[in-house]
Order: sequence, then structure tokens, then C-alpha cells
Amino acid sequence: MRIYAASYLLPVEGPPIAGGALAVEEGEIVAVGSLELLKAVCPGEVTEFPGCVIMPGLVNAHSHLELTHFPAWKMRHGMEYAPRTFVDWLIQVIKIKRGVSDEEFRHSVHEGIRISLESGTTTLGEVLSRRELFPLYAESPLAGRLSFEAIGQDPQRCQGLLAELERSMEQPMGGFLSGLSPHSPYTLSREFGRELGVRAQQWGVPCAIHCAESAEEGAFLCDTSGPLAQLFYPHVHWEQYLPPPRRSSSVRYLDELGLLTPGTAAVHCVHVTPADAEILSEREVSVILCPRSNDRLNVGKAPADLFKKLGIPLALGTDSLASNDSLSLFDEARFAASLWPGLFPPEELLYMMTLGGARVLGLEELSGSLIPGKRADFLVVEASGTPEQLPERIIHEGKLREVFAQGGSLSDLIPS
Repeated sequence: MRIYAASYLLPVEGPPIAGGALAVEEGEIVAVGSLELLKAVCPGEVTEFPGCVIMPGLVNAHSHLELTHFPAWKMRHGMEYAPRTFVDWLIQVIKIKRGVSDEEFRHSVHEGIRISLESGTTTLGEVLSRRELFPLYAESPLAGRLSFEAIGQDPQRCQGLLAELERSMEQPMGGFLSGLSPHSPYTLSREFGRELGVRAQQWGVPCAIHCAESAEEGAFLCDTSGPLAQLFYPHVHWEQYLPPPRRSSSVRYLDELGLLTPGTAAVHCVHVTPADAEILSEREVSVILCPRSNDRLNVGKAPADLFKKLGIPLALGTDSLASNDSLSLFDEARFAASLWPGLFPPEELLYMMTLGGARVLGLEELSGSLIPGKRADFLVVEASGTPEQLPERIIHEGKLREVFAQGGSLSDLIPS
């Protein structure tokens, strides 16, 4: 058993503890309280971090680590241009991924795991399109929800994909639990989308779905017009699968398919109307905000004030390095604070980065706060101030000193 102490311990589920500490044994938190109390009841070596705060490891609720090396792949393929539209970007991603080897994808995931840990993330809401890569996550010190991506229009291929997905759900995943990611309303046939909703219920797994990310998506769902119909579908040879006008929003369409259920996480939700938000609220769907990705792809900003008004659970995600500059949730929170000034107090942002993210992913029993019985995933952040000032100081001025995942320090997890 080991005890870690700091000037403050921020459990998230409870107020800051001055002179706080936690005791760790076999990768699990066994006690939390003042250092004086823990030394009296928990025999073990004590490591102290004066002038610092111990807080939970961060929960990145939406990521695609297989694309971590995307910026380098762009340069190699001579595609350093900045796409002008969301669909231009989508086609660029497809072109580049087609030229990437299996080994390069493995290196990209390994690098994503390293960068995530170094930036304080210990839990992921990861979407994975290449199912052969999942052992890399199972072997890592990270925890989270690994959602296998599903895209398809051709009925025969969709049936084969369903069989692959079912086999993937049965594999051991280390610290990860399985999930399903029906990609988006414009990449799923009506029949396949409905079947995925049924299978998710049968398998007992939550869904993570890209929803209402762009105006182009809205045009496509309304009347099958715009660049998705004119450029994207021909690029992936789906011309024969162009649907008739649906006269629907993305949210209403997903609801019709049975994909919006309690536990579903809708990602992005930029182009959402008040009526759509009401549906999300009624179906007990959570929303994962990725503001930097939305900004870099120039698709707009989510109506976060509307989501807050309706009490929709919110979390933060970085998305991938195909549409973002870093995998740091601290960067994401600072950007969110500037994008929605005054909407999210620092303590709420900190909650969205930790326990809020864990709850959106259905992982609140595993991570997101510092209480006995949870994984010993925690950060040591150099920050000072009164208890009320700590959230703001951590987000805007804090210096990350140490990262621990399942009780192991970063230097042990990633040898130099």
C-alpha cells in the first residue's frame, strides 16, 4: 500500500480536502481523507506533493487514436492543404487512410496512448474503425469505453460487419468496456441503422454516434442534396444507395431508427434545433461537445446553453488529430470557456472533464472521481489558491506534475 498526499485533494464527489491524501493498493483507491487520518489507519510509504492538488485522471469522452499520426500522413501524401468544407475534409481523411498500412495504424494508436497519458487523460471514450487494433488498448494502462464503428449501405456487407462486431464484443479488453458506434445518419442505410439499434440492446452496450455535425449533414437528411450527395457518395461508390428525401433532421432520423436510448452519447450536435434537443432530453441521451474540432472544421458551435437549460448531461472530447491540434482536455476546456463565456463555471468544466465524462460513458463506477473502490487514476497538478479558486487555477494556470493510471506513475507506464 502507498499513500499520496498534497496540499489539496479534489475528489470531485465532494469538496476539496486540505492536506488530503489517498491510499492505493493493487491499482485501486482504498481510502481517501486527510493525510493525518490515512497515516493512522493505512500502513504504507507516503509520497507528498506540497503546493499541488491531487485530482482524478481526465476522461476524454470522444477520441479516435488511430488517427494520431494523421498530420504526418497528410504531409507524406502531399495533402497539406486545408479543406474548404466539411465534406472536403471527410474525403481527404478517406484518401489518406487508404494509403496507411496496418503497422502504421498500430504506431499511431501507440502514440495516441502515450500523448493521452502525458496530457492527463486516463479514461477514453474511443471510437475504433479497425477492429484488429483493439488489443493495443487492452494492453495499455488506460481505461474506458471502446466503441466499434459501424458504417454501411450494402446489405450483404452490413450482415458480415454485424458478425464481426458480435465477435469483437466478446473479446477481453483489459480496462475497457465495449460499445457500438453507428457512425452517422449519412453513412448508415435505414435498415442497417435499425439493426444496429436492435443489436446494441441485445448486446447490452451503449452507442456513440456522430450527430448533426455539419450543415451538409442537415441538407442531406432533409432532401438528399448538397456535397454529401454530390461529392461524398460518388467518392465511396454509394451512388446506388442515395436515399429519397427524408425531410428529417439528424436527431429525428436517429430517433426513428431506435438509436437514441438512455446511455446513447450523441457527439458534436452542432446543428440541433430546440425540437431536436427536446428529443435528446426525452430519450435521456447525453451530448459530447468537441468545440475545437468543430471550430477547425468551420461547422459552427453547439447550442450548449440549450443543452444546459434542458439538463442534458454534457462531456468534453478532443476528437482526433485529423481535426484538432492536441489531445489535451485542458486545452479543450480552456477553449470551451472562451467559446461560451460565462456559460460553464470552472467547477462545471472540471466536472465535465472527469466524473461527467465518466457518467456519459457509463463508467462512473470505474473512474472520474477519487473515492474508494475506483481505479487509482489520478493527477498531481501544481496549483494554489482557496478551495473555491482551485478549479479555475487548475484549468487555466495549473502545471501537470505527475500522472498515475491504475496506481502506476507515468515514468513506469511509459519508460523513457
